[in-house]
Amino acid sequence: MAASTRPPADRPIVWVNCAVSLDGRLAFARGARARLSGPEDLDRVHRMRAESDAILIGVGTVAADDPSLRVDWARAGRPPGRPPLRVVLDARGRLPPGARILDRSAPTLVATSASGRDRLPPGVETVVAGEESIDLDRLLAALRERGVERLMVEGGARVLASVLRSRRFDRLTVYYAPVVIGGSLAPPMVAGRDTAGPEELTALKLEGVARLGAGFVATFVP
Repeated sequence: MAASTRPPADRPIVWVNCAVSLDGRLAFARGARARLSGPEDLDRVHRMRAESDAILIGVGTVAADDPSLRVDWARAGRPPGRPPLRVVLDARGRLPPGARILDRSAPTLVATSASGRDRLPPGVETVVAGEESIDLDRLLAALRERGVERLMVEGGARVLASVLRSRRFDRLTVYYAPVVIGGSLAPPMVAGRDTAGPEELTALKLEGVARLGAGFVATFVP
């Protein structure tokens, strides 16, 4: 994520990143965690986190994986710096009160709806970005107003679908692990509504492919 690139006035620069199997699955059946990134890709992810002002995930990822979203500064290859803001999308107030993302080791913001805000654990900082659901444009504008210039989106499948289909992103990197998961219950990279026809496709331009450890990384732009 190039630090010299200036973001637009109404949103941050948005970099979407994920790791999938060769058949495009994010996890095992019913969302059970699959460790798809090798050490080289983990180093890359922590470099991306270190270069970001904020990291965005969905509450489903919190419930399934309980990530901390902290930066491993040694893996990032740089001295410790200011941790990025951790942002959780949670329209219905489902965030577990014991989630590691609430450990106060880094600032955390929950993006929610007017109807979901009162269901969240007490003391959680929130931004309301819709009445019943989260309006992505409204959220991105709120993050930009907070000074977030570089936003990293890590998933899960519904968050990736929302950002990619909205076309409110600047770069997509996908690490492909040399494994096949298969089946009908393993979550795909992009979930949500079905695509009815070619007019609803999210068109991408391939910028490059690079081998990384046992797998490879593909980079796309809209």
